[in-house]
Amino acid sequence: MLLFAVASGLSVANIYYAQPLLDKIASEFGIHHAAVGMIITITQICYALGLLLLVPLGDLLDPRKLVVSLLLLSVMALFTVGIAPTRIVMLAGMAVVGLFAVVVQVLVSFAASLAKPADRGRTIGFVTSGVVIGILLARTVAGVLTDIAGWRTVYFVSAALTLFMAIAMFRVLPRRKRQNAAIDYPQLLRSVFMLFAQEPVLRIRAVIALLIFIAFSTLWTSLVLPLSAPELSLSHTVIGSFGLAGVAGALAAARAGQLADRGLGQRTTGIALVILISSWLPISLTEHSLWALVVGVIALDFAVQAVHVTNQSMILSVRPDARSRLTAGYMIFYSIGSAVGSIASTLVYAQAGWIGVCLLGASVSVLALLFWAFSRHLMVRS
Repeated sequence: MLLFAVASGLSVANIYYAQPLLDKIASEFGIHHAAVGMIITITQICYALGLLLLVPLGDLLDPRKLVVSLLLLSVMALFTVGIAPTRIVMLAGMAVVGLFAVVVQVLVSFAASLAKPADRGRTIGFVTSGVVIGILLARTVAGVLTDIAGWRTVYFVSAALTLFMAIAMFRVLPRRKRQNAAIDYPQLLRSVFMLFAQEPVLRIRAVIALLIFIAFSTLWTSLVLPLSAPELSLSHTVIGSFGLAGVAGALAAARAGQLADRGLGQRTTGIALVILISSWLPISLTEHSLWALVVGVIALDFAVQAVHVTNQSMILSVRPDARSRLTAGYMIFYSIGSAVGSIASTLVYAQAGWIGVCLLGASVSVLALLFWAFSRHLMVRS
């Protein structure tokens, strides 16, 4: 499980390295600040495509071969970003990075299939903690490497680490036979949409994921803009270090999977969403107090991680034969939420500053709580 968590963290980090580097990338390629969020948005859109087209293959093919193949393709995409001579090549490389970063979801569903039913939530919580830590530490690593050797170094180092992980996975992961021999690829893709029609918990939890990750991406995509502005003028190392505060929140929320195993998923979700709403108050004070930002980051990442782990624990217990497809369907909404938050937050920042960004994040968080409260009654009636 530790190897799964580390591999997941390294893989998902590949699509988040750019967030603290947006100002540097924008400057080099002549991209306006109001449009720089498109770098993250393009990556997330292609991540969503990968979720639909590639992750369901985990229910059809040997997951070991699928994981290793996706990691090796990621290495080539990362190297392309590192050497990109033009904006078009850079954006194309980012798109392919996003497409193959979905290997992390193959790993999550694979880990769930290996766990005992009573321990599934705890296992998902542990592996997902690696995912969230990878997302957050990506900012710290990217900031330090950029200050030392430039932003391109980030992608060269990541390519090397991903290659190392591909070799490790090839040597360690267990081999598994073709899992659904009676299903062909077109049927496999159609069944992802059928699961939404058949499973209410998937529909409800996917919408909650959409909303919480709009809020999550609203903070993390736009945070570099006020922190690097003349009022604060922080280095990329310092900006990236705020990811460490997020790690504390993510680790604290890892127990959410155990609570879901005990049937407390709904209560955990409600409490976490209240914390998510509250986190925007200290975050709004960023330009006046960096300590307030630290408190807000810890609270926000704790809340998002707790809901995310609970969502996955509840969804993956529904259909053991379709865990990869359930993961794919759920994570498509995660990716759409991340893409919407990325582009919306930078547009709002250009028009209304940091307070506007915080009002956007808080509004989406309130909407998530209201939807959870309404859907909870629907689930009880069903």
